[in-house]
Amino acid sequence: MKKSYKDMTKAELVAQRDKLAKDLLNLRMEKVLGYLDNPISVRTTRRNIARLNTRIHAIEIGIDK
Repeated sequence: MKKSYKDMTKAELVAQRDKLAKDLLNLRMEKVLGYLDNPISVRTTRRNIARLNTRIHAIEIGIDK
């Protein structure tokens, strides 16, 4: 079951962001090498990282839990 970003703790958010950053690096490599099946996945991964960064920042400045 996938947790919503709103239900995750800060540590979980940071871990998820790091995982997605590694995935993005791999997707970029696949794109350069020509093995990427779904080019939209690069954009989706970038946007998910931005969502995570927004949630992490909101927690750090005290807007959210």
